[in-house]
Amino acid sequence: MKGRLLAITGICAGMLLSAIPLVAHHSFAAEYDNNKPIKFSGKVTKVEWMNPHIYVYLDAKDDSGKVVNYAVEGGAPNGLYRQGWRKDTIKIGDSISIDGFLAKDGSNTVNARTWVLPDGKKVFAGNNDDGGPGAKNP
Repeated sequence: MKGRLLAITGICAGMLLSAIPLVAHHSFAAEYDNNKPIKFSGKVTKVEWMNPHIYVYLDAKDDSGKVVNYAVEGGAPNGLYRQGWRKDTIKIGDSISIDGFLAKDGSNTVNARTWVLPDGKKVFAGNNDDGGPGAKNP
């Protein structure tokens, strides 16, 4: 009886854990296309400062003039903090420029390599070890 109860408990735990989406740290090459560079400017609509990477959402016009909301991925919060970034470095309503690479899946997700902040300061916000362009490759 005890063995049967343990087996049922194990099966239930396994089913619950398999239903939880896992967020894993990924390399640049796993998600982004080195052959799809993009540069654009837009207004910040949302900022998510959390692990494993920050995301900043921007409304920007595409080549046809249509407004597109881009999800722009930056580095890890602790790495950005060490570079001088703070949670209020980029705020909703700020106009910023992005130089990065589009996602392989065709979505409006961008891995930003450099950012031009509202004060005109150009900063790096990627991960030095993510395998992307300009990164330190082992």
